Amino acid sequence: MRKLFRTAAVLAAGTLALTVAGPAQAAPDDTSARWLTRQLTDGLIHNDQFGGFDDYGLTADTAFALKAIGGQRDDVRDIRRALARNVDSWTTGVDFGSSDIFAGSTAKAVVLAETTGADPRNFGGVNLVRRLNRLVSGDRPTVGRIQDQTAGDDFANVIGQAFAAQGLSVAKSGKADEAVRFLLRQQCASGYFRLNFADKDAADQTCDGGDRRTTSVPDTDVTALAVLALEAVPRQTRAVRAAVADGARWLVRRQKNNGSFGGGPATEASNSNSTGLAGWALGETGACRAAAKAARWVRGLQVSGDVSGTPLAGEKGAIAYDRSRFAAGRADGIGSADRDQWRRATAQAAPSLSNLRVATCRAR
Repeated sequence: MRKLFRTAAVLAAGTLALTVAGPAQAAPDDTSARWLTRQLTDGLIHNDQFGGFDDYGLTADTAFALKAIGGQRDDVRDIRRALARNVDSWTTGVDFGSSDIFAGSTAKAVVLAETTGADPRNFGGVNLVRRLNRLVSGDRPTVGRIQDQTAGDDFANVIGQAFAAQGLSVAKSGKADEAVRFLLRQQCASGYFRLNFADKDAADQTCDGGDRRTTSVPDTDVTALAVLALEAVPRQTRAVRAAVADGARWLVRRQKNNGSFGGGPATEASNSNSTGLAGWALGETGACRAAAKAARWVRGLQVSGDVSGTPLAGEKGAIAYDRSRFAAGRADGIGSADRDQWRRATAQAAPSLSNLRVATCRAR
């Protein structure tokens, strides 16, 4: 999995390399990757619900998963091209006749471009680095904080900040250090990262400041994503290395005895999204025993074996959100109303399966 994030830095330096050579190891289980590729329509994940729409964010998550697993170069290329063609629809309000620009989507697009071998300064004809730079606050007390350019509500949060810190750092943007420093301020003393920023006019923008009951609640998913992003920052400072280590230690303490994780306040029960992301982050930081425990729990929710003639025929490799959804899938298959959840779970959880064996995790 480390090749996903290291490749982004290599590509930014001008060397096109879709894999990174490493110690010989067993081929990864790519059944989830193959299932994800079957969810693509012309390079995009299309959701048939709510009138039908192309889900650009989930498409990017799918690309990240495919790159992490490896071996799906053509599909990653198709995703990159499809997202480049739709970059303004993804990152702005153009489809709704609006001049809004969304910071979180723009930051994610920068990382997507870097990770898949594109130029973030010319992605679909758009200089995404410049666009993102303009969404990074230069005013106190929010210097470095990303913010939407919109007449309405600002929905930017710490997940987008993590993508911005990674993307701008890899792109060697002049705003990178400010974005990284503001991300570090979103980590609480116990090691976790929160989801939501403080109010913009709050003097204290740190995770430990303000009303912690509403703005600084622990969140497994955000912590894992922040750790992954900071781990990918080139030329890490001591503060970045400490934040990664503290975040990883918090995740290890958060892990349940069976290897699983819950997410934030609304997703506290064990689920594959949170377990997959946490296991992915733990594998990246070398916490291989905890990563392997998480992978084994995720593996129990993956459709495997001979499923021909069953309701899950054709769905081998898909990963259910939790045990109840897995049981429902075995009984009734994956219908259109459930497919979105299965896609999200698989995209976030599948990369963690590379850690099924502690030795394989350490070999990376």
